[in-house]
Amino acid sequence: MAALDLQEQEQLDTLKAWWKDNGNWVLGIVLLAVVIMGGWRAWQYYQNKQTTEAANMYQQFVEQLASKDTKRVNDAAAAMMDKYAATPYASRAALIAAQVNESGNEKLRAKTQLQWVIEHADETGLKSVAELRLASVLLDEKNFAGALKLLDSKHAASFDGLYADLKGDVLTVEGKLADAHAAYKLAYAKFDEKSPYRNLVQMKLDTFGAEK
Repeated sequence: MAALDLQEQEQLDTLKAWWKDNGNWVLGIVLLAVVIMGGWRAWQYYQNKQTTEAANMYQQFVEQLASKDTKRVNDAAAAMMDKYAATPYASRAALIAAQVNESGNEKLRAKTQLQWVIEHADETGLKSVAELRLASVLLDEKNFAGALKLLDSKHAASFDGLYADLKGDVLTVEGKLADAHAAYKLAYAKFDEKSPYRNLVQMKLDTFGAEK
């Protein structure tokens, strides 16, 4: 029994010596883990708080839409883009404001808002919508190179048909009919059989006098 006690004492002494050499390092790692976890929880709280506040401000933005006052709509969208850029509400507000500005022929402001969505949106779908709409504006301005650059960018697969269709429009206006025909054929293949867009693409293909 004494031998066992001696063995235990030796193990204890070894542990004490190891802790003396390594204790501060271990405590540092534990403290770091606690700080990281605490920071993560704080970040989650901040994110939840931000999302709630952004949702409330987005509701105010929607109320401004009903006023049909472009300035008030733009001011509300700008406030969201400034304060809550990391939330999906800001990108949605920017997209809607851009639509209002397009309708009001404020193309420069609309382009700025759409570009902001492209650069800040975390959701691929929102970014894809912004790219399509900006490409459409650039097409109207006859900025074919800018439009095609957007339409050749990586996007959500569910938007393949829309990207190809608009690309066909750009190429048609450019006079690149063979490339336009190929883009429309791709668009036709990407759209579901029940999609109304498929019929529109078919009409475009028919103008080439070629089968789909």
